[in-house]
Amino acid sequence: MSLRPTLLAHAQRRPRRVAVGEFDGVHLGHREVIRGSDTVLTFDPHPRAVVAPGAAPKLLTTTEAKAELVKDLGVVELVVIPFDAKLAARGAEDFIEDVLIGRLAATQVSVGENFRFGHRAQGDAALLAEQTAFRTRVAPLVELEGEIVSSSHIRGLIAAGDVETAGRLLGAPFALRGTVVGGDRRGRTLGVPTANLVPDERLAYPGHGVYACVADGAVPAAVNVGVRPQFQTGRGTLIEAHLIDWHGDLYGQDLKLEFIARLRGERRFDTVEALVEQMHLDIDTARDLVSVRR
Repeated sequence: MSLRPTLLAHAQRRPRRVAVGEFDGVHLGHREVIRGSDTVLTFDPHPRAVVAPGAAPKLLTTTEAKAELVKDLGVVELVVIPFDAKLAARGAEDFIEDVLIGRLAATQVSVGENFRFGHRAQGDAALLAEQTAFRTRVAPLVELEGEIVSSSHIRGLIAAGDVETAGRLLGAPFALRGTVVGGDRRGRTLGVPTANLVPDERLAYPGHGVYACVADGAVPAAVNVGVRPQFQTGRGTLIEAHLIDWHGDLYGQDLKLEFIARLRGERRFDTVEALVEQMHLDIDTARDLVSVRR
């Protein structure tokens, strides 16, 4: 059964062990914050989209994807606070009294050591630790491969196409979800039909190139992210997924792609025949890579 996000206004008051944060990507650092909590309290939209719209990041996960990820960590409730100018102006003490104690009846509050909240980010872990109504748990920052695990670092890796490192920091492959749309059907004429997704510009997606992926948790796929330089289409970036050894019609259906490894950059070939030959090589490589990872 899926975990449905609950708006704060609809959350029933009961004792909770609450992890608080944005948790974009639910990476290894977030997982340490969430450990031992039964409830995750998060914000939508991302606070920077309200307080500094020009600096708002492309998100790694939608709220629905975040709910799916935290459920796998044993969380039973994802509570969402709509973040707006009114919330941004609320003092840190008010947030503790009205939300954590008054609405959620928190018995434990878990945050990362760099967590800030309240007007002008005046609230921190030390302020939470002063409270007697609940126990405060402060999780240290997590390092992996000499880097502090952070959503911003992972976004940079994904934009650069380094989905393998991003997956290690996330604790799971980076995933994209979308509805399959109609394309130019050129892949079908070349013998390599594709299911096409138009990337949501609010969300992060890998840099242009060809990737080995897993589609819908089971099917190996060779995926091109880019603008198809071989053909003058006039279209923007498209995500084209060839589901290997699979046949069927996915138009209008939801598709989840988990990015395993980058195979090569996107480029123009001397002939269409050379492109098709490379596509088949990419398919073989993607099939082998996904098989090894299982």
